[in-house]
Amino acid sequence: MKRKHKTYSRPKRPFEKQRIEEENKVKEEFGLKNKREIWKAEARIKEMREKAKNIISASPEKQKALFDQLKKIGLNVNSVSDILSLTREDYLKRRLQTVLVKKRLAKTAKEARQLIVHKKVIVNGHAVSIPSFVVPVSLEEKIELKPKKAKVKKVKEEKTVGEENA
Repeated sequence: MKRKHKTYSRPKRPFEKQRIEEENKVKEEFGLKNKREIWKAEARIKEMREKAKNIISASPEKQKALFDQLKKIGLNVNSVSDILSLTREDYLKRRLQTVLVKKRLAKTAKEARQLIVHKKVIVNGHAVSIPSFVVPVSLEEKIELKPKKAKVKKVKEEKTVGEENA
């Protein structure tokens, strides 16, 4: 069995006040569960930047392949400098949780997270229960909420006083 590696790294200075306040704002804005989700987004952006740095001297075909890959997930990049200027907010805007709020299927980010976790969101015909699911542009229009089932109320037949004695 393959060993799972961490998908993020913790900050070097854990008690830096300015960073903590900034992360709290981002956490509140995007309705994240904890700061680990911010760190994961930063790690993904870091990976993209590293790929861009390695591909600078590569052929235009390889560069175009990377640009197309990032455009599929909804990041607007046309050059290596665009990739290097990506921020964690750009990546966080492509999460399913944020897309639900943007499409007004949920009023708040916390409500969107609740809907996703309870498998009330359908993407391309499949229920998705992962709030951090990165939504490709092609699937953005195929997001919908599960239809609510109508509850059937059982009506108790109340006997009238005259029928009970009969």
